[in-house]
Amino acid sequence: MDNALYSMIEAIHQTPPRLVFVTAGAGSQALADILGVGGASGTLLEAVVPYSYTAFNDFLGYVPPKYVDAQTANFLAGRAFTRARQLENEERPVLGLACTATIATNRPKKGEHRAYMALWQLESVTCVSLYLDKGARDRAGEEAVVSHILLNLLAQACGVEPVPIDWKAGDRVETAVYEFTTAVDKLLNREISFFGVYADGRIRDNGVNPRVLLSGSFNPLHDGHLALAEVAEELIGHPVAFELPAINADKPPLPHAVILDRLAQFAGRYPVYITSAPTFIQKARLFPHTTFVVGYDTAVRILQPRFYNDTMEGLHAALAELSDLECDFLVAGRIDHHGLFHSCHDLSIPAGYTHLFKGIPANRFRLDISSTDLRKAGKKGSR
Repeated sequence: MDNALYSMIEAIHQTPPRLVFVTAGAGSQALADILGVGGASGTLLEAVVPYSYTAFNDFLGYVPPKYVDAQTANFLAGRAFTRARQLENEERPVLGLACTATIATNRPKKGEHRAYMALWQLESVTCVSLYLDKGARDRAGEEAVVSHILLNLLAQACGVEPVPIDWKAGDRVETAVYEFTTAVDKLLNREISFFGVYADGRIRDNGVNPRVLLSGSFNPLHDGHLALAEVAEELIGHPVAFELPAINADKPPLPHAVILDRLAQFAGRYPVYITSAPTFIQKARLFPHTTFVVGYDTAVRILQPRFYNDTMEGLHAALAELSDLECDFLVAGRIDHHGLFHSCHDLSIPAGYTHLFKGIPANRFRLDISSTDLRKAGKKGSR
């Protein structure tokens, strides 16, 4: 390790952020360099090298469309980031750094030698696609370039000056950055009414609507939410996205920092939409032709006139508009504080609108987890 690289890593170790690092195919030299400079415990929470397909799939929690791909690097970084959030107990900022690559080996390769790297942090995702000048370096040389880029990504996130890289004429590098803070600012300033963040960190504020949305405050996101999403996907036959209202009908608006924190829970695994729609009629206007997955308590509130100028006429008008927008509700049952289970059949639905509410059978979903109880116990929810 040369002096410049050593000094950069030494400076990284003196900054607050802590890291979960995952790499496959290349980038292990970056890990060795991090550990080779004293003070690594101040930076590294955990490192994972999922080299086999089985290990790779296990870390992600699913089989990716491609193993060596820019989107997959983002998935890995998101999962590393959520893992770091679980492991960090000192309220320091955390990072997820990932790489998936195919570089020179002991046999000729037909395709490009390339690496995809991503750094996921609370405010943004930075993605780097590297296409190496094939044949210009041996494996050690290609490994060095990949590792230096990874370390430079880490350095920039820590506010440390990066080291220069020895480029070859045929090398190509593409970088993309997705800024969550900018999207949150636009939403809170009413410049946009919603934005979505895909599982790979890409941001959207228009385009194709989600077919199924599971709405909630997700404070925290827990196994009950995930199990409900899985059952809803099986019943409806479409992937489930999540929706977090920044403005809630019963609560104060969420602060900027809270939105970013709740959003971070979905990194690398689920799409999530942040909206300024406190009521479901407003959500339906944003997302027509959508099924909203809700719990029983939420379904009860949807049917309360107090949210519609406190009149039955307002409630009927809202339900009629929901029907015209081709939206409906999939309702999960819930046990109340008396131990009684309430389902869709217990709802007081006005005549003519029962088609808008479909229940999930109790034998398909019966997992009662309280977000309030998790917060009281100091638990962080699901990874």
